Amino acid sequence: MSTSTASRTASPLRPRLLGRSVVNLVVGISVLYTLLPVLWLVLASTKNRDALFSSNVLSLTDFSFVRNLTDLFAMDGGLYGRWYGNSLLYAVLGAALGALVSIACGYAFDKYRFAHKEKLFGLVLAAVMVPQTVLALPLYLMASAAGLVNTFWAVFIPVLFNPFGVYLGRIFSQGYVPDEVLEAARMDGAGELAAYFRVALRMLGPGLVTVFLFQLTAIWNNFFLPMVMLSDQDLYPVSLGLYSWNSSASVSPEYYPVVIMGSLLAVVPLILAFALLQRFWRSGLTAGAVK
Repeated sequence: MSTSTASRTASPLRPRLLGRSVVNLVVGISVLYTLLPVLWLVLASTKNRDALFSSNVLSLTDFSFVRNLTDLFAMDGGLYGRWYGNSLLYAVLGAALGALVSIACGYAFDKYRFAHKEKLFGLVLAAVMVPQTVLALPLYLMASAAGLVNTFWAVFIPVLFNPFGVYLGRIFSQGYVPDEVLEAARMDGAGELAAYFRVALRMLGPGLVTVFLFQLTAIWNNFFLPMVMLSDQDLYPVSLGLYSWNSSASVSPEYYPVVIMGSLLAVVPLILAFALLQRFWRSGLTAGAVK
């Protein structure tokens, strides 16, 4: 009797342990796939030009990190520092304003009734599926007609509008802002703008941070739009600037170490943003899961 009971107890455990092992294996492979390129980038940034091609990158010899860092900010008259500042301006300011716009639009779709609301929201969802590269040429023609090509605004204005952010804004509004709270604010004499800014926007804080992080990542990694819009190197973001240096490296090999070092530094703002805002980001991702 005891033997049969033990076998029945052990039989459900085997699939469960096998499932956990498979999940752990997949997670481990995913972690290695993500971290190994970063590890290579960290180690390669410590090598000089000759060591990159003549020695093992994974070795800890030929340490030239400080020299590569100095060369990076001295190359071409310090262009990298300007590119870095441009990227911070495009990404941080654009993500902040874009998140505010997206959350406000999502809130309006959730809380207000107006003609053809669901049809318009359907267009927003359809726009989510349109690749950004498809929009680059129409945006260029519009910017050219407005005289904005090769200016800061040609890159900054398009990133303020994000259909996926509007969709998330509606989801967050449904999950975080009860209609009863807004009705109480209106009964206390608050207008629509006051109810939004003083009540709803505070509740939408986690959602705002989540949309901000998605926008920040997308704008920081944006490449094709600046490449189409800009020809002045002083306006380049980091992504486009490093691409131009990498294109020159085949003729001038001294660009290789600075491109690697610049790529490493380009990852730092995104890591810091996710590390500092992860508490809000994690809570924001659960919006609408429990209602």
